[in-house]
Amino acid sequence: MDFYTFAKNVVKGVLTPAYRVKTLGREHVPKEGGVLICANHIDNLDPPVVGMTSPRDIHFMAKEELFQAPVLKGILPRVNAFPVKRGNSDRESLRKGLKLLKEGKVIGLFPEGTRSKTGELGDGLAGAGFFALRSDAVIIPCAIIGPYKLFRTLKVVYGPPIHFSEYRDQKISADEATKIIMDHIRKLISAHK
Repeated sequence: MDFYTFAKNVVKGVLTPAYRVKTLGREHVPKEGGVLICANHIDNLDPPVVGMTSPRDIHFMAKEELFQAPVLKGILPRVNAFPVKRGNSDRESLRKGLKLLKEGKVIGLFPEGTRSKTGELGDGLAGAGFFALRSDAVIIPCAIIGPYKLFRTLKVVYGPPIHFSEYRDQKISADEATKIIMDHIRKLISAHK
């Protein structure tokens, strides 16, 4: 068993009973090919929760500072995380993300860029739209519906794929593409609250 699978099983064993995690729509995630999973961001536990509920291994972009933390810097690369500099366009992380998608991997992204202070869905940053427009990846919206309270149900809902081929032909901007993705996440949240 590789480290990713081991870590996923440990996280699942702890978080599933603690937060009564209920997963819906896993069948929407394609079994192969590049996939971009875009989720809302309400808690620090969101990456492990999305990672443990996804039917495929995920590569997450994580803020660069986490790779300096004593314990995390050894663990994050082993669970497929790669660093991103927040606050400006980090060309290296964008190139790395596109390469992974072209290799048929799954990238997990929180388009808001940071956790929501209120729990409400915020505006997304252009990065999600950039990946959606510059790759042939299937875009899967994902809604994390909390709150994270012990022994209360936490839902993770994977929505149907957003078909971006028509948008790629329309030459829309990365910001506009991100807005489309955020609208799909918003609809998932309101449909499953």
